Amino acid sequence: MTPSPAAPPSAVFPAEAPLWRDRRFVLLAGARVISVAGNGFARVALAFAVLALPGSNGGTLSLVLACQALPQLLFILIGGVIADRFPRSRLMVLADVLGTFAYAALAVSVLTAHAPVAVLCALAVLAGTASALFAPAMDGLVPLLVPASRLQRANGLLRMGTNTSMLLGLALSGVTVALVGAGWALALNAASFALSALLTSRLRVTVRPRAKASGWSELRHGWHEFASRQWLWAVVVQFSLVMAAINANVGVLGPLTAEQHYGGARAWSLIVGAQALGAVLGAGLAARVRVGRPILVAVLVVFPLALPIALLSAAAPVWLIAVAMFVSGVCTDVFGVLWATTIQREVPEEALSRVSSYDWFGSLALAPLGLLAAGPVAAAVGTARALAGCAALVVVATAGALLLPGVRRLRARTDAPVDAAAVPVAAADPAAAPPGERPAG
Repeated sequence: MTPSPAAPPSAVFPAEAPLWRDRRFVLLAGARVISVAGNGFARVALAFAVLALPGSNGGTLSLVLACQALPQLLFILIGGVIADRFPRSRLMVLADVLGTFAYAALAVSVLTAHAPVAVLCALAVLAGTASALFAPAMDGLVPLLVPASRLQRANGLLRMGTNTSMLLGLALSGVTVALVGAGWALALNAASFALSALLTSRLRVTVRPRAKASGWSELRHGWHEFASRQWLWAVVVQFSLVMAAINANVGVLGPLTAEQHYGGARAWSLIVGAQALGAVLGAGLAARVRVGRPILVAVLVVFPLALPIALLSAAAPVWLIAVAMFVSGVCTDVFGVLWATTIQREVPEEALSRVSSYDWFGSLALAPLGLLAAGPVAAAVGTARALAGCAALVVVATAGALLLPGVRRLRARTDAPVDAAAVPVAAADPAAAPPGERPAG
């Protein structure tokens, strides 16, 4: 029997029940851990697979990665509308299936040495489209299964799991690329997407009926929810600049610097692996920390992200860059947990995927430009100067966000209400163990 909306939260979400005892939480957490480990392989493998092609250079890598980032930007708003209309878990399965095909085809292209740039770009577009469908659905599913009072802990625990798997993937990716080639690393990523789709397909999440409205009307409503919150749009504008700099570094400038000064894939794998290790610690810290002004703290911890980029520009020792990347990883996930939890608590559930899509859209708005420009700019002014410019951009954008009062003054909600819509959803799955929770990825 479905409990009435007046039922006390403890009747549906027992306070003492661990998040990991919920069957759906375990299924989705497992799916995300496996998929993210595969992405750890792909992050390194795709870059060095492209750079290993005859006649390839930084400009070629920029083009392929921009083709992956561009559909994430173009289709993310559509993904948000679809995710607020249809079962979010089913949309995530579809996205995983598309990712499986894209990375399997990339692996075959590289392994058969038949990898024309046009084919790589087309498959990168497909992979980016899968991400555009997946991300808003994932963000909107969490508060359907987790009570508001436990959202921060759930987000932190999930990020700990996915960051650990990313660390494992990154740690093994450089060795895998060096020993058996980038193609097999891409094939492992494809397999991880397939397994993720299988696990996610076993989720059973009941959704409440939505009022019928046109797609444009829903986009306008989502925009109103987004634009009416100064702290929300201000940080998204900040991150549009930060992500352009970070993507240029991680996607193009960092691998180029690793090729030029540090011996290639193994050194770069160590550097990004240090960031992933820091992210594990950061997620665990953020799951427990309580701050009165979560957005202010989230913005402040973005400043250290500029440090490893600046050290790369100075060709600092690998160990020092790795330490800076570790700190950057800690800060990234403190930001991520505080940011996700605040949005999930402040934005109505029925509009959450659309607001998330505007968040993603704004944050990724300049990412393709950053990737496209990184190679040519590095060729024109040198990789070191391009990296220094990226570090400066992170600092300036973050300082600008702090000027707005909405960023500095928003206080954490202390009432921690349980979303009325989440109560019947959590109780609707008789197969679920105690409290309903689940991760995001």
